[in-house]
Order: sequence, then C-alpha cells, then structure tokens
Amino acid sequence: MKLGTKAQYAVMAMADLAFCASQGPVRLTEIAQRQALPLAYLEQLFVKLRKKGLVKSARGYQGGYILAHTPDQLKISDIIQAVEEKIKTTRCSIKSEVRCQGKSTKCLTHDLWAGLEANIEHYFRSVTLHDLCVPHPGSFLAVSSVSSVPFASPCVAERGHP
Repeated sequence: MKLGTKAQYAVMAMADLAFCASQGPVRLTEIAQRQALPLAYLEQLFVKLRKKGLVKSARGYQGGYILAHTPDQLKISDIIQAVEEKIKTTRCSIKSEVRCQGKSTKCLTHDLWAGLEANIEHYFRSVTLHDLCVPHPGSFLAVSSVSSVPFASPCVAERGHP
C-alpha cells in the first residue's frame, strides 16, 4: 500500500506553510523549491485546500498562502481528505455489497487490511500540523529514528522578512 502523491505533497506543502507562517503569506514557488515539488501540481492542490477552508490566499506583491487555522487545529486527515485522496488497503470498498472476490464474501485477509486502513485513518486524525512543526522527543512521530539528519525549519529569511 502506498499513499498517493496528492496526499504526500499536500501534507509536505502544508507543513512547510506552517513552518513559515511567521513570515506572512508564502508563495507556492517557494514551497515548491524548498520541498522539491512540481509547482503546477501544488497549484492544483492549493485550489482544493482553499475550497475546503484550510488555507487562505493573499494577493499582491507580498501575496501567497497562509493557514486558515492554527497548526494545532489542522489534522493530517483534514489535509488528505481536502485533496480527495483515499487511503485504501483492501481490493473492495469496505461498505460494498460486492466484496473482494466480486461476490458477497470477503477474501481471507480482508479484515487484516480493513483493520490496517482503520488504524492509518485513526493515526492521521491524531496528528496535527503542530505535531510536525514541533518535534516532541519520545512522541509517536519520533518513534522511528530512520534518519540521523537533524530537524530544522525549511524557512529562511526571504522577501525582506526577518
């Protein structure tokens, strides 16, 4: 199972936006450059994020995007749902009458994958943008020490901001 790029890119961009919130509106070109994401794809995602009320846009020379809510109010699940990404671990729809094998029965491992899907969804509902921005030693986000790279804000002083 792999989470789609819409969800991954949207979460990365929103985390970048949260990190840089103190600098005022952030341009998508800056996020695209810092996160190595395609600008055209970000533009499409931010239309959806704005329509769902997760970000606000500011026009003009110092324009860009800002979060519509504080980072502690924005759950990762909200971001994923806003860009219409589905977390799917089973071959069928869990609520469908036609199950995994095209009939009314489930495959042998259906409950395993359905349970995984429920746990993933629960996890994304429990994590906020604030959790990504402020690492907490010993938290559920710090459980895996896959990387020894130090944690740092992606933002640098840009556009005359301190």
